[in-house]
Amino acid sequence: MKQRAASSKKAKAIPEDLEINRRREWRFDLPLKTLVEGKLPGGKAFKEETLLENISSGGAFFCLDAGVCVGSKLNLFIDLPEKLADGKPMRLRIGGVTVRLIKPARKTKRQGVAVRFKDEFKVVPVRKKAAPKKK
Repeated sequence: MKQRAASSKKAKAIPEDLEINRRREWRFDLPLKTLVEGKLPGGKAFKEETLLENISSGGAFFCLDAGVCVGSKLNLFIDLPEKLADGKPMRLRIGGVTVRLIKPARKTKRQGVAVRFKDEFKVVPVRKKAAPKKK
């Protein structure tokens, strides 16, 4: 058997303005209002409203005041634009696990949170807050 000689072709240079993205899914910068529910490391439950910074089919990134840790299970309730929901207020309810944290900013003390979604999700109507009872 004959052995093939190693290819003498050189790899093409990567253009300087090309951004390499190693992620599996496309990310979209969508500042959607989101309610995040979960438990803090001590076991205390929390709910916090925030805005998504970006989202993909596999996860999302946002900032929280709550001090979650990597591995925290979170539920996200993402408000959908009414144009996508036939003019009705709807939310995407999806669970996930925290996979990465960014140190809190000194000014805001909000930490960046990256969540990897679970496979299950549900689109649910937004519940209206009950009006206070009159005395």
